[in-house]
Formats: sequence, structure tokens, C-alpha cells
Amino acid sequence: MRALGGAFLLRIEDLDRDRCKPQFTEGIYEDLKWLGLDWDGEVLVQSARASLYDEQLAKLEKAGLAYRCWCSRAEVARAASAPHVGEEGPIYPGTCRNGGVPKEGREPAWRFRVASGNVSFTDSLRGTVTQDVEHEVGDFVIRRADGVASYQLAVVVDDALCGVTHVLRGDDLLSSTPRQMLLQRALGFSTPEYAHVPLLMQSDGKRLAKRDGASTVAGLRALGWSAERVVGQLAAWSGLGDGGPCTARELINGFSLSRVRREPTVVADA
Repeated sequence: MRALGGAFLLRIEDLDRDRCKPQFTEGIYEDLKWLGLDWDGEVLVQSARASLYDEQLAKLEKAGLAYRCWCSRAEVARAASAPHVGEEGPIYPGTCRNGGVPKEGREPAWRFRVASGNVSFTDSLRGTVTQDVEHEVGDFVIRRADGVASYQLAVVVDDALCGVTHVLRGDDLLSSTPRQMLLQRALGFSTPEYAHVPLLMQSDGKRLAKRDGASTVAGLRALGWSAERVVGQLAAWSGLGDGGPCTARELINGFSLSRVRREPTVVADA
């Protein structure tokens, strides 16, 4: 964080080939520059880093912590031994854990072998967080069947290789952190400090999302909003300002996690 004298890095997480289009990336650059949110160093683009993720996967395989899995989502869902549904669907029952059977015409995914026991960490906003990854998630995918690294593996590798010390992100990713910590430990990486902030919510309780009609930065700009007005409103929703227009740079000196809201903010229509 720049308020602590650190650098702010920009990473384009574009591993989902179906959803990530070049025009969307260009839109991110345009919006950030218009808002006055600049970054330090070169932009890291995950789709160009496949070889780095493959190297770390090979280390996990050599250590006996990664294995091939030929199970489809439907097969996992049908498995009688799948105990319950987790955040990514049914908990993987371990069908291929001790040697899977190759399926003709199907490429395998790779899963991380999760050990039993709780994983705990102290979140700068949420306090102590504990998760039994084995029972709540199970052996999770670290490379998909199409050969693309999973989000969990990619961000762990990128954070480590870029020297990331502090991660500030939405609390919809809170439950991903224990999995990432397991990968960090397995690969010999240090664990950053985490702070998970509440999401902006709609009046119906759903998270604020463009697909549900929420205004975008580009949309507000088209309506005549100034960059300073947008930044000031975002600061107010986060607990960092009174809602008056301001620049992003003006917020640096007064930034403190102690001022950030602990509860979700309900956003009225812009």
C-alpha cells in the first residue's frame, strides 16, 4: 500500500478465456487512468505466464502433492460418497487420489492433495479465520483439464514471484485464502498479510454487479460524473471520506485500515 510506502501492482487475471476479452482489459486501463489510479512497474498478465505456473505444478507433483484427475463435474456430483456441497460444488470424493483411470478423449485436471487439519490466519479486518479445507473443500483443482492454471495456483505463484507483502481484496475471496496458504507452504513461499473488505451490495441483498444493472465507471463518465466525484463516492462507501469530490492521490495520506467499513455497504441507484 502506498500509504505504508509500498508499491501498488496491477495484475490482469485473464485465465478465463471465455469471459476475458482484449476490449475488457483495455477498458480496465482506461477506467483506472481516468480515475487517477496509477500503478508501479509493468502490468502482469496471467495469460502470458503459463510456463511459470507449470513449473510450480511440477514441483507439487514431484513432492506427491498434485495428481491427475479424470472426473467430470457431473461425475463428482453423482458420487455417492460426496458428503455435501461446498462453495465450488460437491466436495471432491477423492476418486482419483490414489490413481485415477484415464478416460478416452478426456484430458485430466490436476488436483492438490489436501492434508487433514485446520488452516488459520489473522485477517487485518476480519480477525482470526479458520477453515478445515479437507472437509469444506476437499482436494481442489490447480490446473483445469484445458491446461490452464486455476485461480488459486496462479495468484499464489504471482504473489510470491512479485514479492507481494499485503493483499487487500473483497471478502468474497476470504474462503480462498486457506487454500492459497496450503499452496504457499507446499511451494516454500511466504504468506502475505491479508485484509478482506466487505462488498458493495444492492438493496435486494445481492452483490453489486454489472450483470444486474449496476453502473460502471464508463457509464458514470457518460452520465457526466467527474473522476473526482466517482472517487469521492467510492471513498465514502468504503468509510474513507464524506462523499465530497476528491482525487485518489488525496486519499493516500489519510488511509488506514482502521477506517474501512467492516460491514457491507448498500448502494442506491447512481
